[in-house]
Amino acid sequence: MRYEFETELWIWPGEKATWHFVSLPQELTAGIKTLRGPNSRGWGSMRVRASIGEVVWSTSIFPGGKSGAFLLPVKASVRRAAGIAAGDRVAVVVELEM
Repeated sequence: MRYEFETELWIWPGEKATWHFVSLPQELTAGIKTLRGPNSRGWGSMRVRASIGEVVWSTSIFPGGKSGAFLLPVKASVRRAAGIAAGDRVAVVVELEM
């Protein structure tokens, strides 16, 4: 399954503030959860291929705290290559690896 959306890049509000994420829209969450089943990994995560602009990487999405929306981690090398920073609005593509 392929999902395309726009959202804001944000920093996890922790002591070291080094983890950057985008939240998948709530309307995608229910559909993804139905696909999770045996493809689910630790913490309910699912393997994905993600892209922001021309930058493509493999990672996992996982259910986030109170909102329940899936979170996509965006590592430093991706942020540098895409020229993005926390607070930027980004176009994201996520493809579930089934």
